[in-house]
Amino acid sequence: MPNSLADHYHQGLRDQDILTQLRAHYPDGPTLHQLAPLDQLHVGGIAASARLLGLLDHSASQVLDMGAGLGGLMRQGAALGLHITGLDITHRFSALNDAISQLAAKPPAPLSSAGTLRCVTGDARALPFRDACFDAVLFQHSLMNMPAPHRVLAECRRVLRPGGQLVMHEVVSGPHCEALRFPVPWAEEPTHSHLLTLAALTQRLQTAGFDIRHCEDWSDTALEWRQRQRQKEQAAHAAVLSPQWVFGERFVQMGKNLLENLANGAINVVEISARC
Repeated sequence: MPNSLADHYHQGLRDQDILTQLRAHYPDGPTLHQLAPLDQLHVGGIAASARLLGLLDHSASQVLDMGAGLGGLMRQGAALGLHITGLDITHRFSALNDAISQLAAKPPAPLSSAGTLRCVTGDARALPFRDACFDAVLFQHSLMNMPAPHRVLAECRRVLRPGGQLVMHEVVSGPHCEALRFPVPWAEEPTHSHLLTLAALTQRLQTAGFDIRHCEDWSDTALEWRQRQRQKEQAAHAAVLSPQWVFGERFVQMGKNLLENLANGAINVVEISARC
């Protein structure tokens, strides 16, 4: 993946300011909900992450989060006792993810049930992991940034144990994809947007050796959520944390375009669970 994708995510990122803000406002460590405006940057926020994690088998323990970003999904999964490795091609995201996890409040739970977290910088097309080492692989608004999805899914199949799960909460091309407006959070312009149609995505999964067990269109709920978020973003008071700490002032237009893209059918949001 070209370095300019990392540049897209680096451009407005306020690494040290974010850590200073967290220490100042949350001296006992921020909770998952307090972090959500910063580290749950996908459509649906923390509730969508809960839905995604709820699709996992109870027996799943070792989990790979593909395109982990700032780690909201990872920390939410670790609070449930999962051992999660987060992979991201943007090293500053991986480093900040790890730093936030060090500051975050630890949920009250017996030590034996506590999950663990590991951040790795790497390319999804050539995963730096041995064969059959994960019980599950998660995608949350990340495949859309990845060229060569056939290679990415083949790598997922390789690192999954027999019978392992692949679970997705993804943005796909909608029926009016020609109306897609940029910039959006995952791309300044079309170069880094690799949206598939749902039909193409399911075909890619099947070709890679996955059996699709669950597929649900989540677009109506996603639109309602984004409308509520837009109202919050337009409020006059300054939030402790917001997506602007990651994207800068660009997020004002990105957020507006995201809402319009959902409303006009340029994009859809889907949940998928598959097994190898």
